[in-house]
Amino acid sequence: MRKTNIVPWTKEWDIVYKQEETILKELFKDELIYIFHIGSTSVQAIGYAKPIIDILVVVKEIENVDLYNEELRKIGYEPKGEYGIPGRRYFPKGKENRTHHVHIFQVGNEHINAHLDFKEYLIKHPEDAKRYGDLKLKLAKQFPDNHYKYQMEKQGFVNELVEKAKSWALQ
Repeated sequence: MRKTNIVPWTKEWDIVYKQEETILKELFKDELIYIFHIGSTSVQAIGYAKPIIDILVVVKEIENVDLYNEELRKIGYEPKGEYGIPGRRYFPKGKENRTHHVHIFQVGNEHINAHLDFKEYLIKHPEDAKRYGDLKLKLAKQFPDNHYKYQMEKQGFVNELVEKAKSWALQ
């Protein structure tokens, strides 16, 4: 079972993201529309995160992403298909010691704005971001050896933030 590893936010995550962005831009150059750093490592105000860089890639045609599976394997990514989210392609890197999660959607998919609105909401509402970071830290201490329990326990708060972000984005 994966351990829960939450560490203080660091600007190094921006550097690690930029390095991976360069690699992924080159790899997907014919399909790529946009690429974004998302998740807790992209929002300093959260204060704490798992040291895993989440990357959102927007492509022209989602089915064409499957043609890149072998190239992605060569640079350490594991193709997981939709992995529970229709219309997505998901690629973790690093096996049990994950370093990156790549989430790929076709341009126009509703999940793109949901991810971007969530990030922007937390940047514009640092008090909610801090509450999120504090919860992550508390739950990591409570469930250090059970990452799945940690994820389950924080999901209610995340859902609340997603709804706030959705409403905020419509204003």
